[in-house]
Amino acid sequence: MSFLAMPHPAAARRLFLGRSGLVLSGAAVALLSGNEALAAKARSANQAAGDTQILNTALGAELEAIAAYQAGAESQLLEKPVLDLAVGFQGHHKQHADLLAKTITKLGGKPVAAKDKYDFSGERLQSQADVLRFAARLEQGAVSAYLGAVPLFGNRDLAKAAASILGDEAMHWAVLRQALGENPVPSAFMS
Repeated sequence: MSFLAMPHPAAARRLFLGRSGLVLSGAAVALLSGNEALAAKARSANQAAGDTQILNTALGAELEAIAAYQAGAESQLLEKPVLDLAVGFQGHHKQHADLLAKTITKLGGKPVAAKDKYDFSGERLQSQADVLRFAARLEQGAVSAYLGAVPLFGNRDLAKAAASILGDEAMHWAVLRQALGENPVPSAFMS
């Protein structure tokens, strides 16, 4: 198609959107119609919904961590100082879960509930080291999850709060690696 034969911009936009199968958000529709105030309101609603979804995913992971630390504590494989450490870390996860649930509610969402039962049967917990490795893998996963979530938040204050939790999870992971006799900080970057 030559430059002179290009369709009018509005027609080109309709053609592109029609061919792409693109589903537009309320914010996009409002923006395309020229209604900036409506677009801002729709963006805000979409942002809160997206942030709530991210928070609920984090809450689900925190609830699983609480259950995992409970399973480790009840395994009777942990010596007293390590048991105290595990229970302390579990307390941190409970605080994270409480804050996440309150924030979700404040944003108008419904916090996910803990499962009736978590399946950790794939874990062969036969020694204190097994429990520590299991907990370290969970904490490493939490670090990665929060690291991935931080930039996704529309609300920067929520991103800061998630980054704070990420820092706590990273410290848990380092302490657990140290308890296993491993290098507590294996690299200069988190991934």
